[in-house]
Formats: sequence, structure tokens, C-alpha cells
Amino acid sequence: MPYNSKSFGIVISRLRMKKGLSQETFSAFAGIARSHLTTLENGGKTVRLDTFCRIAEALEMKPSELMKLTEEEERKNKTTEDQK
Repeated sequence: MPYNSKSFGIVISRLRMKKGLSQETFSAFAGIARSHLTTLENGGKTVRLDTFCRIAEALEMKPSELMKLTEEEERKNKTTEDQK
């Protein structure tokens, strides 16, 4: 399944909010600029591998777990689009 930046953005935004973290706080934990996090959450940019791993670490999960959630989100979105 191809990587989808919109699905990734949805997942990290959802997980960040579930932890009760602002973009400012979370971006500091992940070592990225808040504006970059905003762009990623909006699906406007493809994430680099090192940034992906830092985000996973900031979410206290393995990169593979984050990828699995992203793939599940993509499948859910694809199913929804196919039903339209």
C-alpha cells in the first residue's frame, strides 16, 4: 500500500490530541518546528524517515506501530472513497 501523507497527518494529529498535547509541545518533543508539524498534520508534505521515527518516539510507540496505524487509516479512507 502506498504511503499517503493525508492519512499520516490524520493519525499523528489524532494521537497527539489523545495525549492532550498542543502542536507546540508535541513538536518540541519530536524535535521539529511547529510549522512543520502543522504541514505534516494537514497532509501537505511527505515525512522524512528520520522525522517519522522522531514523531513515533514522541508518541511513545515504535515506528512500525505508527506505520500500521497510518496504513489502517489509508484503508479506511480508501473504503470510504470507494463507497462514494
